[in-house]
Amino acid sequence: MSTAKKFAGQTAIYGLSTIVQRLLGSVLTPLYTTAYAPSVYAVFTTMFSYASILNAVLSFGMETTFFRYLNKLPENKRQVYNNGFWVVALLSLVFFLLTFPFVHQIAGAINIGKSSQRHEFEQYIRFFIGILVLDALCVLPFAKLRADGRPMLYAAVKLTNIFVMVSLNLIFIFGIPFWLRHHLAGAEWMSTWYVRGWLGYVFLSNLAASFISLLMLLPQLVGVQFKFNGRLFSEMLLYSWPILIANLSFIINENLDKLLLGKLLPPQVSEHDLGVYSGCAKLSIFLSIFVQAFRLGAEPFFFSHAKSKNSGQTYSRIMTYFVMTICLMFVAIIANIQILKYYVNNPAYWVGLKVVPPLLFGYVSLGIYMNLSVWYKLSDQTKYGLYISGIGALLTIVLNIIFIPKYSYMASAWISLIAYASMMVLSYIWGQKNYPIPYNLKKCGAYIVTSLLLVFLSFTVFHRNIYIGNLLLLLFAAGAFMSERKELTAILKR
Repeated sequence: MSTAKKFAGQTAIYGLSTIVQRLLGSVLTPLYTTAYAPSVYAVFTTMFSYASILNAVLSFGMETTFFRYLNKLPENKRQVYNNGFWVVALLSLVFFLLTFPFVHQIAGAINIGKSSQRHEFEQYIRFFIGILVLDALCVLPFAKLRADGRPMLYAAVKLTNIFVMVSLNLIFIFGIPFWLRHHLAGAEWMSTWYVRGWLGYVFLSNLAASFISLLMLLPQLVGVQFKFNGRLFSEMLLYSWPILIANLSFIINENLDKLLLGKLLPPQVSEHDLGVYSGCAKLSIFLSIFVQAFRLGAEPFFFSHAKSKNSGQTYSRIMTYFVMTICLMFVAIIANIQILKYYVNNPAYWVGLKVVPPLLFGYVSLGIYMNLSVWYKLSDQTKYGLYISGIGALLTIVLNIIFIPKYSYMASAWISLIAYASMMVLSYIWGQKNYPIPYNLKKCGAYIVTSLLLVFLSFTVFHRNIYIGNLLLLLFAAGAFMSERKELTAILKR
């Protein structure tokens, strides 16, 4: 099987499973907003924002480190896996011991909800601690599946997780109340423990799904040995800690604007503006899914082909096709935004649609940055990942603090774009100096500039007219095909 065909095949499987997972997960957004009041949903959003940061800490960058050291030390695969897993397991144990006994103090520190409801929030935090520990223990087994070239099993576990979580949410939020209203068999017993409108069922469903994922990954855990290579451990930590900081910086870029909107805006508008921004930002899911799916397939592929004779040309070709595809998706989403806006099925949110173009181009920049980041991972210069993402996080923090009070969520949207675009440019400049890859800058730049022009015309000049927008999309697609027709024809023939 050719390298291109293998890459495309595995990425397609990861992509399909990711798309299905995210689409099933997206069912939960209208479900939650229907079942819970905005003030309750705010608790949910705040806790998941904190959880995303803790997820990055507990995984400690070991996923990327695992792939790198498999490539560097192919004869010591078992030791690499053992060391990586026990790093995450020990971190998870320390985290559990430092949090579970102090739930009361944690609830007071993050200051969510009313003091009269503090007991409930303490229970939510206990659920979250369990979710975080279980998810952390799954990080290396999932990475091993990807390294072993088993995307079907990877997809099966991921899809089972989301299916269980969605199903339990539907049962707890709609199924049991229906059962109770119609006095069906067992309704009397259910009424003794069921609490209508309790947010804890959301977290309990997530906890159950995470536990089932860990059970499905037990075959990957059975082979873990109680052996620890101290020298290898030190090397892996030195490689991974800059990745940890980089991942934390990325989480800051993704979530801090939402936390700051709630704190920097006047109380009378903060809840409304945060809701509008968060709702419209969900339209960027269509690009974020593609970026995430690409990363899942690309990372192990890049490492496994690092020693190939023509690896630079392969990486360059992948970059060109990636930029072409993501720019086409960028134009397509804006061209059809008048339809896609119904994903956030509440007209009160649509006043914020103008945040979508800058947020989407931010994801375009992020995707290109992830593609570019191969240079510092392959050359063991992960400190540059720390520098780049740190600069992005600094821009996010400083600019949001300065501009949110005056420009509200529009500031957050444009600052997200600025941060990711800056990271993209810095990664390219430093990469060409330290690990040059012959990217087709002229062609990639042409796709980016053309997509920006067409989005501006579609969204601003033609006021989101769906017919003109799709005509522009077809012209862009035809031009891209003509530009790549020789390569595409050769690939299709193979």
